[in-house]
Amino acid sequence: MLRIKILVTLGPSSLNSKFLKFSKGNVDLLRLNLSHINSDELSDLIDYIRKYNKTTPICIDTEGAQIRTKFNKKFLRKNQTFKINLDKKKATFYPSEFLTKIKLNDIFLIGFENLEAKVKKINEKFIFLKVLRSGYIENNKGVHLKNRKVNLHFLTKKDNICINIAKKKKINNFALSFTNSSKDVINFRNLLPKTNRIFKIETLKSIQNLKKIIQYGDNFLIDRGDLSKDVTIEKIPYYQREIIKTIKKSKKKKNIFIATNLLESMVNNPYPNRAETNDIYNCLEMGATGLVLAAETAIGKHPIDAVIFLKKMIRSFKTFGNNK
Repeated sequence: MLRIKILVTLGPSSLNSKFLKFSKGNVDLLRLNLSHINSDELSDLIDYIRKYNKTTPICIDTEGAQIRTKFNKKFLRKNQTFKINLDKKKATFYPSEFLTKIKLNDIFLIGFENLEAKVKKINEKFIFLKVLRSGYIENNKGVHLKNRKVNLHFLTKKDNICINIAKKKKINNFALSFTNSSKDVINFRNLLPKTNRIFKIETLKSIQNLKKIIQYGDNFLIDRGDLSKDVTIEKIPYYQREIIKTIKKSKKKKNIFIATNLLESMVNNPYPNRAETNDIYNCLEMGATGLVLAAETAIGKHPIDAVIFLKKMIRSFKTFGNNK
């Protein structure tokens, strides 16, 4: 059977000698998420990883065309108002190009805490929002426009800086977040020729353009987290299956990775739940060629245990799935 790859996201829980040494031979790709890394620390971070693991490839995962927050964490109650600073130096949403595109009555879904807010007033200095559904707002959380779509550049300024650093460090794996069109794929390919490129499918627009997108790429990652904000969570099982079916119809062999909540309970617990084991098996049965751990290894309490269990699930699938 095809070798199933394991991709892990590095973070506070896994950026240590113990995990990095363990990852040699147990993990296929070490992912650095630029949404949670400053450009001025990337070079040292790469050096630190290679100090303990020189063999496992590092993947730079871009911020891409997504709106993000710059807030200190606080809880906002329904009907409470808050504001976005329009001063680029003090902006509480970024990238700054998005600030000029906000309109009255726009509705924002912020982070994964279900915070929902509506634009009520705009002046020269601030945008005022009213909370429609209570939740936390905090730093570096994704923002989705519920009522309409806006076009953003496929890379942020920080992405370009980090890509240049990574190229100097001879990084050979890159992931494009929020791939929306074949044009994004072509531009990313032109920017990074002779590298392994992963294109992330995490927007409704990417699904609508999927047949054209897959013509120009070989590696695709279904990010069910951000996708659930664009198509709503109850539709994720359907879209996951449709995306995989579409990619598998391609004449050329493609890699399909699946991310988000594979072992979410292991962020806190040393063991998974039964629903997660079933989900992982289903992903592999559908045709996934790789599985991605995010919070489980980045901030979870049991990053090594999570990888070990994922390997057990892959062995289980190869044992029983082969008997069909």
